[in-house]
Amino acid sequence: MRALMVAAVLAECAAGQIYATHTPQYGYEVVHAYPHDRGAFTEGLFYMNGFLYESTGRTRESSVRKVKLETGEVLQLHQLPDEYFGEGIVKWNDKLYQLTWQTELGFIYDFNTFAVKGQFHYKGEGWAFTTDGKRIYMDDGTAQIRIWDPETLQETGRITVTDEGRAVDQLNELEWVKGEIFANIWETNRIARIDPKTGKVVGWIDLSGLLKPGDIDPEHADANVLNGIAYDAARGRLFVTGKCWPKVFEIKLVRKSPAAN
Repeated sequence: MRALMVAAVLAECAAGQIYATHTPQYGYEVVHAYPHDRGAFTEGLFYMNGFLYESTGRTRESSVRKVKLETGEVLQLHQLPDEYFGEGIVKWNDKLYQLTWQTELGFIYDFNTFAVKGQFHYKGEGWAFTTDGKRIYMDDGTAQIRIWDPETLQETGRITVTDEGRAVDQLNELEWVKGEIFANIWETNRIARIDPKTGKVVGWIDLSGLLKPGDIDPEHADANVLNGIAYDAARGRLFVTGKCWPKVFEIKLVRKSPAAN
């Protein structure tokens, strides 16, 4: 048994992160797979009224887009200026906010038209956004989640994310799901389920094997990492995708049985 535990720890170390063995673990079942633009370097994702809203990254390729879930068709697109690397997005009232990576500047759009309405500034890198309907949550690739006032876009507090007392860094794309914050962990197949009141990880979702080797585009082989979580609160549907993935997956979480002692 000790050998198995050591092997598991080593595997997680190789992925750049150690996960506590006592935290509940979840696998998945694929409910449905939808088409996704292979060229989309996904940074932010959310679902609303039958559509996916997606932000993509890379300089000279960054965009905000409205996507038809069932077909993957891009119905509406706004291209960022070449010098900006697009990151997370969030809707607030009639506005759409978007972060950029290292330029400490965000964009404010009209939600319906994607017309640029303004800009905002913040310190450090911008990675991801989500909201609980009262506050905005933003992360910067560390173990910190910043809490923002959604009207002023000023920081009002921070959450430090931990798993059994250890900081969990490389937090990436965020999604509010039934009172928890789901967070991709950069360059892993893991999603952390985070209690926003304490910052503690209350569950780990392992999505290993979701993208099959045959689905990887050789032109984007270096980019095919998990990133992108969207939740349909009305119907309880959870969607995940990745950078340059050809599919968006609707999944159902399955609790894994704890290992025998």
